[in-house]
Amino acid sequence: MSADRVFLDTNVVVYAASRSGIEDSKRRRALEILELEKFATSVQVLQEFFVTVTRKSKTPISAEQALDWIEQLLVFPCYAIDDRLVKVAIEMAARYSISYWDAAILAAADALQCKTVYSEDLNNGQTYGRVRVVNPFLVH
Repeated sequence: MSADRVFLDTNVVVYAASRSGIEDSKRRRALEILELEKFATSVQVLQEFFVTVTRKSKTPISAEQALDWIEQLLVFPCYAIDDRLVKVAIEMAARYSISYWDAAILAAADALQCKTVYSEDLNNGQTYGRVRVVNPFLVH
């Protein structure tokens, strides 16, 4: 895995699929990332994406549409949840005082040798071990 590949947190993919119109600038930026960046995700991201866009969104999409998005994302590297990831995420959650779920994102990124995680949920610019968080919606 290339160190210049970025890892996408769920919010980036959710914005790309968003149809609400409320966050148009974030949607455009997310689509730009999907088009131009080399990226990776994890099974956790795909699960969270599905639940968010089909059930939590103000303008939900169908399960079939969500599955189409997921199938397109699976063309790129995707880390599966395994016992190693769970253990590392628990250790990271304790070390950095973050949620297990955020730590699992960071652990998957590290396992895929991604040096950067695009997320608006963690502290922009902070480094967690070998992984740095960048809020891609602040950059542009």
